[in-house]
Amino acid sequence: MEWIERLNQAVRYIEEHLTEKINYEQLGKIACCSPYHFQRMFVYMAGLPLSEYIRRRRMSLAAVDLLDGEETVTDIALKYGYSSPTAFNRAFQTVHGLAPSRTRKEGAAIKSFPPITFKITIKGAEELNYRIENHESFRIVGIAQPLYKELEKNFSIVPKMWQDASVNGTVQKLAGYMDAQPMGLLGVSDCNTEAQGKYMIAVASTHPKGEFEEFIIPAATWAIFPGAGSNLSIQELEKRIVTEWLPTSGYEYGSAPDLEVYLNPDPQNAKYEVWIPVVKRQQP
Repeated sequence: MEWIERLNQAVRYIEEHLTEKINYEQLGKIACCSPYHFQRMFVYMAGLPLSEYIRRRRMSLAAVDLLDGEETVTDIALKYGYSSPTAFNRAFQTVHGLAPSRTRKEGAAIKSFPPITFKITIKGAEELNYRIENHESFRIVGIAQPLYKELEKNFSIVPKMWQDASVNGTVQKLAGYMDAQPMGLLGVSDCNTEAQGKYMIAVASTHPKGEFEEFIIPAATWAIFPGAGSNLSIQELEKRIVTEWLPTSGYEYGSAPDLEVYLNPDPQNAKYEVWIPVVKRQQP
């Protein structure tokens, strides 16, 4: 399928540039989505973050170069983007479990991580409910924090942001501003441009912003998936959306932010909706 082929084209781009700095924006262009969405699709489908995959591939090739014995450890470190032998040694040991210098000793056991290939597989027939809705632009107010372009660096930022907002009363204050659709506490990932993205905890509101930031969610078509459960269950729903629904849906990511709409924000017994901006997939 064309959608899967785009992902495989992006992987081929990575393979061709392993001795260079990988351009995440270019990966997004190849896959016809933002760099953020590409990384999210990758981690859900591959089972590991993009940066970790790139490191494993580089260290696999570095091990082969070390076995050839034609280049020094320092030269190989520079070849794969490490400015210091110390940083290269650390990365190599994390992947292979031994120092680069020991690789050249007879009997040294090293690991090989071949290039990944994406394919569509048929899974169980568990239903996945959703609806498609068109919405005009709407205004939100809330608190925001910059996000890293590398998705995995944000895994600790967002949960702490929610924890702090619950403890310091921000969530309660925002609830008083809520007066527009969607009626719920919002987690907003705005990572669709080449500029640094941001994450917001917010509500749809027509009130003056007061102490909060404001942001306009653009008009878009949304695929909306309801769910219930804990914080871990929403992550599982997002994974199913990317790996099960999106490849065969006839849609691809649009350019609006992703939304998590918490209808009941109890962390252990939440009711929520995941809003994914979509556009009809163009036929080749």
